[in-house]
Formats: sequence, C-alpha cells, structure tokens
Amino acid sequence: MPNAVLVAEPEPETRAYLGYHLREDGFEVLDSARRSETLEIVERFRPDLVLLGEVDLCQRLRSGEPGRTWDRNVPVIVLAGSSDPVERVRALDRGADDVVGRPFAYEELLARIRAILRRSRAGAELLSAGDIVVDRRTRRVTVRGKAVALSAREFELVAQLATDPHRVFTKEELLRDVWGFRSRGRTRTLESHASRIRRKLRLDPADSFVVNVWGVGYRLLE
Repeated sequence: MPNAVLVAEPEPETRAYLGYHLREDGFEVLDSARRSETLEIVERFRPDLVLLGEVDLCQRLRSGEPGRTWDRNVPVIVLAGSSDPVERVRALDRGADDVVGRPFAYEELLARIRAILRRSRAGAELLSAGDIVVDRRTRRVTVRGKAVALSAREFELVAQLATDPHRVFTKEELLRDVWGFRSRGRTRTLESHASRIRRKLRLDPADSFVVNVWGVGYRLLE
C-alpha cells in the first residue's frame, strides 16, 4: 500500500503541483485548503505524513483537541513562507519534523519526505509491505500469513527494504546499513543474500520480491 501524504496548502497552484508530482512518484495524495478541513482529514484518513503550508497549524496537530483522536505524532514537514532561519526555528519549535523554505525544489522536498518516512517506519515494530509482513519484535517474516525462515542477516536485509518497499536502495546503502561496510569493494555478499531471500519469499511462481534494479540496487516490491 502506498504511503498517504496530506498536502495542506492554501495556495491552489502549489497544491495542484505537489499533488501531481507526488502521485507520479507513487504516493496516495490527500489535499486540503482550509484549516478545519486539514484537521478533519488527519483524523479521518490517518495520513503517513503531512505537508503543512501554515506553521501555526502544526502546534494544533501536536497539542490535539478535546474529543479528537488523530495521531499527534504524525510526521510533519512545514512549507515555510521563506528560507529565513527565524521562520525555520519557529516551525521546529511548534513540532515540525522538517522545514522547507519557498521557493523549493521538488526533488529536495521528495528526498526529505522519503527520509522522514524511512525513519518513521524504521522505528516501527511491524512493517507491512504488500503480502509481506516483517515483525521486528519477534524477528519473524511472513508472506501471505506463512512464516519464512531467514538467517539473521537475511532478516535485516528484508527489514531494511521493507521500510520503503517500492524505493530502490543502492548497493552502497545496503552494504553500509545492513553489513556495516564502508565501501563496496569486490564483495558479492549482497547479491548472494538477495538471491537466497528471493527464493525463500517466492511462494508462488508469480511472486516478485527483492527486485534487482541493474546497476543501482534493490527494492522489495515491483
């Protein structure tokens, strides 16, 4: 299931621009133009991340309100009116996870969104990626409810890929984060582990997990 991003932006052109590009990059997009609408959407649809065009609304999200049940810890990126450091500090003080000043480059904003979502998912005990569920607490991986036996390192690799299952992780990233290697060198460790995991997770000939993106790295799902 794609991550859901709420674009809470009063400026219609910016809202449409972000909505279009985020959908193109595989996100489910919700949008709102008014404060009251934003709060209703956060409570009803529980987005994975909120892009806020108004700094003050961040504090309301973090503080909560009587009778409201939204997730007060939902990741928030504030789209500040400028790159003024004072405005950035103001947004962070009100609970923002990150601040991007205007005018912003979409690619930079996208990188920050993905980084925050990875950190959010990395702290979760249960990661769900399509038919695959990774339980960090029990170190158990299931495919459509069936447990799959993995070695310790195989589990760590699957768990890393599951934090952002449609993203391509580079070989350098995976060797660094899973094995602690500072450089790729001439090792084939990652390739051999990925091949074994692919065979273990394939319960049906049509299954396609641990996808090799040639010359770049791996992603968990197509």
